[in-house]
Amino acid sequence: MNFLSTLDSDLNHLIGSALRFKTGDDRSKPLTGKSVALVFFNPSLRTRASMQVGIYELGGNAVVLEPGGTSWTLEHREGAVMDGDKTEHVAEFVRVLERYCVAIGVRTFAALKDWQEERTDPVLNAFAKYASVPIINLESAMHHPCQSAADMMTIREKLGGGRKRVVLTWAWHPKALPMAVPNSFALAAAQMGHDLVIAHPPGYELDEELIETARRFGRVEITNDIDAAFEGAEVIYAKSWGAKQFYGNTERDIAQRAQFRDRWIVNEEKMSRTNQAIFMHCLPVRRNVIVTDDVIDSRSSVVIDQAENRLHVQKAVLAKIL
Repeated sequence: MNFLSTLDSDLNHLIGSALRFKTGDDRSKPLTGKSVALVFFNPSLRTRASMQVGIYELGGNAVVLEPGGTSWTLEHREGAVMDGDKTEHVAEFVRVLERYCVAIGVRTFAALKDWQEERTDPVLNAFAKYASVPIINLESAMHHPCQSAADMMTIREKLGGGRKRVVLTWAWHPKALPMAVPNSFALAAAQMGHDLVIAHPPGYELDEELIETARRFGRVEITNDIDAAFEGAEVIYAKSWGAKQFYGNTERDIAQRAQFRDRWIVNEEKMSRTNQAIFMHCLPVRRNVIVTDDVIDSRSSVVIDQAENRLHVQKAVLAKIL
């Protein structure tokens, strides 16, 4: 089985397994004598380190590859005439790797060039098409399921079980960023039965189909009023993302978002409106741009716990699919 989005797993079961790994109640080593390939098209700190450590702690070996760096440049399109800068096709790359490895993790960001194409996750799905071993999404154009599963684990650890008022808030950033993290957080929060509020300026809507999927699990409210969103919240999750209408023209996105710089930031004044909410972010975070120092350094901040929980969740994912 693949793990391409949180829809591919029972999150409650996955979090339970991750908690057993974290407490040491589960010391199994299902990867003994086995290798897992980790393919990184993009930079990484938490994902790369936590996957390598997790594979090792499960008894296995991580094979890290960076197309265009430590391995050949890759073409994913079907029927491509490869007379350009791509050296190898995913079809061969994947089928060779699976002769060595029992699973393949893939990290491939959105290029922010063509929304209609990128929302289909073409690179990730090319890997899934050609592989006969499990594919693990380590962040794609549309999803970051390992991050959002760790987020849900952190909420349960800090606030206990049951429904919470969870706010996903857009924040100003000098660059247009992909939607994978907010997409996956929204979907996972709905899957867990939380009351989800998504706050963003006009024009920065998430994918409509994904929101409709989330609404099949629970209540999803969308607002352009950041102050109202914070009222009574128990979780504040800050993240910036680009507007899909500006894919292919990031300069217009940057110009459009400039007006929101001072308003769309998480600070103490906004946090004071909440119900003693915890503050969450996937990291890396730009201090005093996304969130002020006094919030991220406060006792309400759980960003380091989130980062740690990536390790335990990914061990649970590996143990489940293998």
